[in-house]
Amino acid sequence: MAKIPTVAIVGRPNTGKSTLFNKIIGRRKAIVSDTPGTTRDQVAGHVTGTSLDYLLVDTGGMGGGTEDKDLEDDVHQQSLLALEHADVILFTINSKDDLTANDFEIVDILRKHSKSHVPIILLPTKCDDPGSIDEILPQYYDLGITDKIIPVSATHRIGIEQLQSAIEKALIGLSFEKVERPEDSPPRIAIIGKPNVGKSSLVNSFMSETQKEKSPLLVSDIPGTTRDATDTMIRYHEEDYIFTDTAGIRRRKDTTTDIDTYSYFRSVKELEDCDIAVLVMDAGEPLSRQDKRIAGMANDEGKGFIILLNKVDTVDAEQKALMMEEIKKHFQFCKHAPIIPVSAVTKEGLLKIFDIIELVQRNRVRRIPTKDLIDWYKRAVYGQPMGQLSRSKLIIQAEDIPPTFVVFVKDPSKIKISQIRYLDNSIRKVFDFKGTPIRWIPKGG
Repeated sequence: MAKIPTVAIVGRPNTGKSTLFNKIIGRRKAIVSDTPGTTRDQVAGHVTGTSLDYLLVDTGGMGGGTEDKDLEDDVHQQSLLALEHADVILFTINSKDDLTANDFEIVDILRKHSKSHVPIILLPTKCDDPGSIDEILPQYYDLGITDKIIPVSATHRIGIEQLQSAIEKALIGLSFEKVERPEDSPPRIAIIGKPNVGKSSLVNSFMSETQKEKSPLLVSDIPGTTRDATDTMIRYHEEDYIFTDTAGIRRRKDTTTDIDTYSYFRSVKELEDCDIAVLVMDAGEPLSRQDKRIAGMANDEGKGFIILLNKVDTVDAEQKALMMEEIKKHFQFCKHAPIIPVSAVTKEGLLKIFDIIELVQRNRVRRIPTKDLIDWYKRAVYGQPMGQLSRSKLIIQAEDIPPTFVVFVKDPSKIKISQIRYLDNSIRKVFDFKGTPIRWIPKGG
């Protein structure tokens, strides 16, 4: 599969990187705050452009200036590694402030660490009055790192279209092109999880003997053996599936080497590109925050989601049952995900995976006839304390994937999270939707 280019946003804290990121990808994904240093990690989002698609990465602030000095060095290092893998760099400077020592430090970093062929676009941010920018533009040109300067205001969407056009033009100049997936292409299944939980062993177990002889995936007890994302076509009952064995997604503080960071970005890209994410967990290890974080990434991206509890041959029945309960307890935010105990060694539970994949794939593209949807909605809200939702007369399903439902109400801001959760639970009881997240959009009018 052709490589999806990466565009990284870098700059010192509180220069509007996350606001810009959210505006470009079109949804509120990065945390936005007036407190410098709110973004601790890179956040990645898939951008569907006019001419080609790319992965946009919002990094933590570089050059200091946060309120958390303990994490500052780590965040700076991660941002540094992010820009080293970027194909285009967006450098943000707060136009309302004078240039600071931190800004000049980042300029030096860009000179030393960015590849010579990688375009840099300098973005004076928070330019609410474009006419006032002319008098300060010369100082940005004097920095000497780029002639491409685009004043922007993400809040008022000033310069955003020009920026998006410039990004695509720069990527096309680097010979990137749009990758189209045929409608009848096999579903892409991303095998994700921490290092050394048996991801490669599972994919090997799905292969035919001929495939194993020709190209088995490298398996080792050493965590991080898989450094890249590897596609494997698996055929089962006359149907094709593309399994992508990704490099393990490590915690940020464990991602300290250049090759580990490259592996992280490849894993994130595959998660963006896949139809269904399969989270592999080790039955012999306790649940971790990283497991929940990986699950959250898949859920936020709207992917079909399956959890495999691997290596169940290494634990007794009581421990296996305990782990299943722990997953259900701590993964409430994605309780739609099927949990399958498996063993790549004994083959336990492996064949169930294909039936579940088919079910999840059908559910994530499923459409409910409007009449059936309205009938369900009337029954669901009748006699319930649903506020404005009880008085709504119209609900439609949008064209989006995953399943997305728009409910028209007088004032969307008054809709409570608990009410949306009630609708979500109710529709799943009637129409299933196992394995896929559901999006709800209260809309005024």
